[in-house]
Amino acid sequence: MKYDNENIFAKILKDEIPCDKVFEDEHVLSFKDINPQAKLHILIIPKKKFIDIADFLENADEEYQSSFWSSVNKIIIKLELRDKGFQIKAHKGKDGGQEVFHFHLHLLSNS
Repeated sequence: MKYDNENIFAKILKDEIPCDKVFEDEHVLSFKDINPQAKLHILIIPKKKFIDIADFLENADEEYQSSFWSSVNKIIIKLELRDKGFQIKAHKGKDGGQEVFHFHLHLLSNS
């Protein structure tokens, strides 16, 4: 599968579609999900083009992967979830429930 530059997350990254931003740095953009599945439902996307988690793990260099996960931790701290319960989910492929083919994490909490 080839990366689709017109997927909704690509358009959000290009500022063609607005989002309710939670956190942004040079590696990630995170924003509120428009169809939340929990009290708190944040999407976390890398700013680089990866189709899914497998693409990210295989093709992002070690430095970028480390920076991405460091940014995820900053989001957890910013939202004061470190000492509360939360879930992080990633879907891989259509059979895994992935709907947008730009790697993303779902950060969910009912706190």
